[in-house]
This record gives sequence, C-alpha cells and structure tokens, in this order.
Amino acid sequence: MRTLAFLLRRIATGIPLILGVTFISFLLMVYFGPEMTYELLGKNPTAEQIAQVRAQLGYDQPFWARYIDYLWEMLTFDFGSSLSTGQEVTALLADAVPISLALTLPGFIIGNVLGVALALVAAWYRGGWIDRSIMAFSVVGMSISFIIIIIAFQIIFSSRYGLNFFPVRGWDMSSLGSYLYYVTVPTLSIVFVSLGYNTRFYRAVFVEEIGRDHIRTARAYGAGAGTILWKYVLKNSMIPIITRVMFSIPSIVIAGSLLIESYFGIPGAGKLAFDAVTTGDQPVLKAVVGVTALLFVVVLVINDLLYRVFDPRVAVQ
Repeated sequence: MRTLAFLLRRIATGIPLILGVTFISFLLMVYFGPEMTYELLGKNPTAEQIAQVRAQLGYDQPFWARYIDYLWEMLTFDFGSSLSTGQEVTALLADAVPISLALTLPGFIIGNVLGVALALVAAWYRGGWIDRSIMAFSVVGMSISFIIIIIAFQIIFSSRYGLNFFPVRGWDMSSLGSYLYYVTVPTLSIVFVSLGYNTRFYRAVFVEEIGRDHIRTARAYGAGAGTILWKYVLKNSMIPIITRVMFSIPSIVIAGSLLIESYFGIPGAGKLAFDAVTTGDQPVLKAVVGVTALLFVVVLVINDLLYRVFDPRVAVQ
C-alpha cells in the first residue's frame, strides 16, 4: 500500500510538470509558430475559404479554448491528422518511435556499459598511464562535434573512399541481417560520442566511492580488485548511474536520434519532430511535446522506485 500511495503521489507531482511544459510549448507554437492558413489554401482564396480553413485549424478560437483542446487530445491520445501528410498523428508516432528505439538502443546500451567498464578501470588506476589514456580518449570523444563524427564514419564505413561495407542512408528491419546492415554505422557513431561523456561522469563517481573508508578497509583485509569494484564500488554507485541512464531515455526516444536520423535518412521520431518544426505541423509538434513530457514523468516514477531497489535507505515516503 505504501508503494502504491508513493506511486500515486509521484504521478500527482508530475501533473504540474506536464501542464508547465505543454503550456509554454503551446504558447510558443501559437504566438511564434508559422501561420498555416495560406499554406493550405490555393491562390486567390475567398474570404469564406480563409474563414473555413482558420476554423478547421482552430485559429478562430481563443487561446485557452485551444489549450484545453490540446490537453483533451493528450488525455485521449488523439492528436488529429498531420497538416503535411494528412495521416493520423498517433499512427505516425506508432511507426516512428519503434524505429528510433531500434536505432538508438544498441548504441545507448553499449555506450553506457563500456563507459562504466572503462570508468572502473580508470578510477582503480587513478593517476596512472591507464587512467590518463582513457581520459585522453574521453576528451577526444567529447571534443569532436557529433555531426563531424557522423560524416567521418559515413566516409570511413560507407563510401568508396573508405571500407564501403555499409549503406550511407536508408533503413530496413525486415530481417536481422538487414537490421544489422543498416544500424551498425549509426550505432558506432552513438557509441563514440557517448563513451567520452559517460566515461568521465562514471569515473568521477567511482573515484569518490573508492576513496571511502570501507573500500580502504576491504583493501586492507586483502580483497581483490574485482571483488572491490564489483561488490562495493559499482553497487554503491548505482544511484547516480541510474539517474544518468533513466534521464537519458526520453532524449534518445525523441531528440537524441535527430541528427542520426537526418544524416542517415531514417524515418524515426527525431526526423518526424524535425520535419514538423520546419513545416510548422502543429498537430505533430503537440504530440511530440506531450509524449516527451509524459515520458519524463514515467521516468521520474521508475527512477524513484529503482532508487529503493538499489538503496534500501531511500525510504518510500
């Protein structure tokens, strides 16, 4: 019961977050977004046609009425049709989100697992040449622009000037072989970029944990490096690791894949959001913003539950 009450409280505290995010984004869309009336009309429209399209888009309604309609759309998960393609927005999201997940999850998982492993090694050999080498690699990964890395990897792996093993654009998940064929270079790009940031962050966490008294005591009693790092350092560092991983999830679903999907021509959620911004497709933009806000609330709740799993001292109150 305490856990259920906790969940309900956390969900309730997420409602102001959703209202705040959706209100500000909707305000910007309404007052600073493009006027789509004349985009949807032909040449020399009549006053009746203009009024009809404005009514269809909801422009003739006051701001608060339109915002309440938006909240109702989120509640019913019915965002209408895209102004650009005419397709149902929920169908567009249902097609795009799985592609973004299939595209970014391998790189996200590999980047975090390798980051933790390299950070453990660097923290254990702090100040030595192994630590300096790993940190130098991390700084290189953090210093190069993501766009430069994408282009460089496309030239190296997907062009006749390099290995030319993989396609430079496109997407196909009809079989495991075709999926690996198309996902390999994007995954390598994501891993290269994320590894630098992840390794530096996790190393700082592990260095602090290794300096604690119980670690020195374990070393004094002759515990091996593997036992100390796995049983004491990694386990006691799970709270910041969980926080970093969980709060990265909404961004990899929507925003994190934007550059990858644009440069590799992959029809995922990031490209869908980018196209909606450039064309002023408000139904799609409203859906992307609303789903991202909802996802953040879900992540907050799961994050707090995981805290309790890995650290019983964190009471559910």
